[in-house]
Amino acid sequence: MNIVDMHCDTIGRFYFSGEKGETKEGLLENSFQVDLKKMKKGEYLLQNFAMFVPFGEVEDPFKTAMEMIDLYYCELEKNSSLIAPVFSFRDIMKNREAGKMSALLTIEEGETVLGKLSYLRDFYRLGVRMIALTWNFANQIGCPNMHPECEKTGKGIELRTEKGLTPFGIEMIQEMERLGMIVDVSHLSDGGFWDVYRHTEKPFVASHSNAASVQNVCRNLTDEMIKALGERGGVCGLNYCMDFLTWEAKKMDTEQLLGVMAEHVRHTADIGGVEVCALGGDMDGIDPNPAIPDVSFVQRLVPALKKKGFHESEIEKIFSGNVLRVYQEILK
Repeated sequence: MNIVDMHCDTIGRFYFSGEKGETKEGLLENSFQVDLKKMKKGEYLLQNFAMFVPFGEVEDPFKTAMEMIDLYYCELEKNSSLIAPVFSFRDIMKNREAGKMSALLTIEEGETVLGKLSYLRDFYRLGVRMIALTWNFANQIGCPNMHPECEKTGKGIELRTEKGLTPFGIEMIQEMERLGMIVDVSHLSDGGFWDVYRHTEKPFVASHSNAASVQNVCRNLTDEMIKALGERGGVCGLNYCMDFLTWEAKKMDTEQLLGVMAEHVRHTADIGGVEVCALGGDMDGIDPNPAIPDVSFVQRLVPALKKKGFHESEIEKIFSGNVLRVYQEILK
């Protein structure tokens, strides 16, 4: 069953390890959670590759993003027989017909535009087709769902933030919509989520977020958000991070963990419809989940989802169809 995944941090793993002189590994084969051989084994059609820029930990977010984008394209050029970049829905279909996997360029951290719409447009020209507006720190766009208490002490991960987007943040999402760039609300505050909902018209996504009713952490979506996302035609990508699944994860065996993952999808579908469900594993941005230690194991979710009552056609929507629908509407 073909897989489309909305979020991984693999390029960041290469970039920051390379900066420290720790690795010369590449995209074809490596010791990380994502590489092309593992993707091929896992039946991947498309992987979103996020340029993860940890604002607050790098001196120049724009420069860091640009260097990561160069690394991304260099790796794709080395492996052009297996994978190719895509800029539109049509490109995805061409790659599939040619027997190639697809790579979609995204950014995780809106501060990379440095408060300038001209930089946003330049990122679009470079192939960026999705941006997560915030990571874990407030920026010129808005605030994350990371309460100050959590930032200071590591506690309070269930506390949610009501502060919304800045005036520039609203300008930015409207320009993204005009360009044909997908707004990603994973990490964003509750107030920011609702500002995106109010100030846009097209589908948007939560690329790597789960259901707060199943696991009450601020990075997961409330039922009201899931319902709104579904009504807008957007999608929510299942995050494999164990802390976002259940506090009991480390006590569970593989089958139990897969069951919890499927429960997040089941709840999301029950609230927002099966059309809102997707995959966004956050691979190479999280500690390994033993149920799905790397991307070659994602097919393990199929029987777990069937046990939760999903039919084959519904699982195909979750694995690829729902995201492709959004891409077809927005990526012209």
